Amino acid sequence: MNLDLTHKNAIVCGSTQGLGKASAVELALLGANITLVARNETSLQNTLLDLDTSKGQQHQYFVADFAKPDELKAAVEAYLAQNPTVHILVNNTGGPAGGAILDAKLEEFTQAFSNHLLCNHILVQACVPSMKANGFGRIINIISTSVKQPINGLGVSNTTRGAVASWAKTLANEVGAFGITVNNVLPGYTKTARLDFVVKARAKMAETSTEQMEKIFQSDIPAGRFGEAEEFGAAVAFLCSPAAAYINGVNLPVDGGRLSCL
Repeated sequence: MNLDLTHKNAIVCGSTQGLGKASAVELALLGANITLVARNETSLQNTLLDLDTSKGQQHQYFVADFAKPDELKAAVEAYLAQNPTVHILVNNTGGPAGGAILDAKLEEFTQAFSNHLLCNHILVQACVPSMKANGFGRIINIISTSVKQPINGLGVSNTTRGAVASWAKTLANEVGAFGITVNNVLPGYTKTARLDFVVKARAKMAETSTEQMEKIFQSDIPAGRFGEAEEFGAAVAFLCSPAAAYINGVNLPVDGGRLSCL
């Protein structure tokens, strides 16, 4: 099986923590040169130190805030002017706040679509020409299991994630002939700071312990445990590899079997 990403250049967004960082780490282990993207420069500099360089990989970063699409566009264009070859793009940014869809304000939808769909589109339009020229491209969107099964209490997120999934499937159909694949990876309950926050918040609402709430969460998972961030990152890295060249336009849950739908 060919998992070698030596000499491949990857841009990984939201890559200073959680699932984005795990994806960057795993891609580097397969030999890719990583460009980290996030809004905190100190965190970006620290994350560089965690990336493998045993195959001669050269890693770098650029600063961008997905809440400001125009600035993101300028940042990626400036980056590409100096680094024109991109083989892999991992789109990832934090999700919208929770809440019932009936309670959502219009500006919450506008901001969520901007942060996710519009920023993904900006990055894709910037990177696809290079992928076409090289006859190799991997676009991964880290989104949510809600594209298969909406999650109660996440009205804005469910709506936005579903739009991103449809956008990605349309894109996959358009670029597949150029050796470019577009896939969505859907995280389940994975050990990250975000999950820790959610568990503690739910425990406080239910007036129970964090340990008990973790057991409640895990009771819905056939695997009987939370996922490790590196397990999620490994799925992303595999889809970026030459071995996954014929996997295109899919929504891949990495959730220990939690989804009840097919």
